[in-house]
Amino acid sequence: MCENGCAGLAGAGEVVDESRWFTYDIVAEDPKTHARAGVFHTPHGDIPTPIFMPVGTKSTVKGILPATLEQMGTKILLNNLYHLSQRPGADLVARMGDVHGFMRWGGPILTDSGGFQVFSHEEFFKLSNQGVKFRAVDYDGRWVEWTPEENMAIAQKLGSDITMQLDQCVGYPASRAKVARSVELSSMWADRCFAAHTRKDQALFGIVQGGMHLDLRLRSLQHLEDAGDFPGYGIGGYSVGEDHETMFESLEPLCAEYMPKGKPRYLMGVGNPTTLVRGVACGIDMFDCVLPTRTARTGTAFSNEGRINLKNARFRDDPRPLDEGCGCPSCAGGFSRAYIHHLVRQKEMLGGILISQHNIWYLLDLMRRARESIIAGTYSDFVSDWMSSSASNDY
Repeated sequence: MCENGCAGLAGAGEVVDESRWFTYDIVAEDPKTHARAGVFHTPHGDIPTPIFMPVGTKSTVKGILPATLEQMGTKILLNNLYHLSQRPGADLVARMGDVHGFMRWGGPILTDSGGFQVFSHEEFFKLSNQGVKFRAVDYDGRWVEWTPEENMAIAQKLGSDITMQLDQCVGYPASRAKVARSVELSSMWADRCFAAHTRKDQALFGIVQGGMHLDLRLRSLQHLEDAGDFPGYGIGGYSVGEDHETMFESLEPLCAEYMPKGKPRYLMGVGNPTTLVRGVACGIDMFDCVLPTRTARTGTAFSNEGRINLKNARFRDDPRPLDEGCGCPSCAGGFSRAYIHHLVRQKEMLGGILISQHNIWYLLDLMRRARESIIAGTYSDFVSDWMSSSASNDY
């Protein structure tokens, strides 16, 4: 936890009694879908679900102050262990009061294991039962070796509320043998991560792998359940090249029929609005993705009209906000499409910042409305209305 306390930091929630840390309360279940609304308790505050987590890869959501994220309703942020381990290093972050004190965010933070980043290095990594050796080509090019134990040591120094096990993620398409080997490695590493993780104020989530093969997914899940009492589960290895329908063929039965009911389920790296709506219907509780900010920096905004590209000349004289009725700082602040079009075309950084604020708010608000409809017992109608609207044209 923050060495000097988190009071006064952006996002700081009420202090949670230690006896409730990392418990998950289901407050409502939709009668016609598998959607549920819940609360996950952490040392830095409660997380209402379903929830979208903005990504602050290097302890910053690009261009947005923590206070602005709090104003928009952010309940939890994501940091990346791989990038923070390379620069500035976990020891320095720990000296600065862990990730909370370092980035001046007093609310919950999740750090992923860095596994996805390592395995995206293609020919620059080597796998073994012991761990992974990789070349940090996006930094100084040196070779780095991680065992699950070393990965957990880094995670515990960073001090997030939730951290993820070291796993292996494979792209799509991949042979069944390659996917099965990733399940085998991820399962072995889960055992060792669970044994090495000792920090009581940090939750360790296991990660279900298995590609598009439901039977391999179930094998991975069963191993995690046998390995120990993980307080939550990530679902990795999706959005790695497959189309959305292919993803849902295995994701829906995995969540709806097999995932433990009393633990939060986190679909990793998925973030377009329609996939969030459909994922919630399957029983997913948590989502993260760089999509809302990465697309914003290229001029693309989510809206109730579907995705819009502000580079397009049709917005040159458009006085409307990015989305009518939107409460984000950019729309509520009166910034017009014409102005943002101008900023984007002139490559001014404010253009990306204004769209980033809007896109993050859009997903946060979408999950707020989803939660309300689950509690009201009308989520199936919510999904139907969404899928028949122009907003669903977001691929």
